[in-house]
Amino acid sequence: MEEKAKRRAPKPVKAVEINKVRYEIASRLKTRAFGQDGGVITAVDTATGAELWTIAVYKTLYDAKEERDVQEVYITSMVPSGDQQSLIIENEAHKSYKLNLATQEVVEITGK
Repeated sequence: MEEKAKRRAPKPVKAVEINKVRYEIASRLKTRAFGQDGGVITAVDTATGAELWTIAVYKTLYDAKEERDVQEVYITSMVPSGDQQSLIIENEAHKSYKLNLATQEVVEITGK
């Protein structure tokens, strides 16, 4: 008997557009080499639709004894900083991160 996922799909998070670049939650990560389904942001040129870069904001650690899908940690909000030089990102674990849009440097700013 096939075991079914024990969690619902994450709620959609609205993309953020700054200076003709759209920052959105990355999709189809199972076909890419990220090793996780949540916590990944993509920058897209709004004029061309070209992907500029994709980054894992945080690493999800998995327990091999548990189902992977129930261990995923998804982004719940993404807002521009006041100076629009960074994104402030929060996840389901109530951890917050600051992603510098010029350097793609990520700094955890809160957490448990």
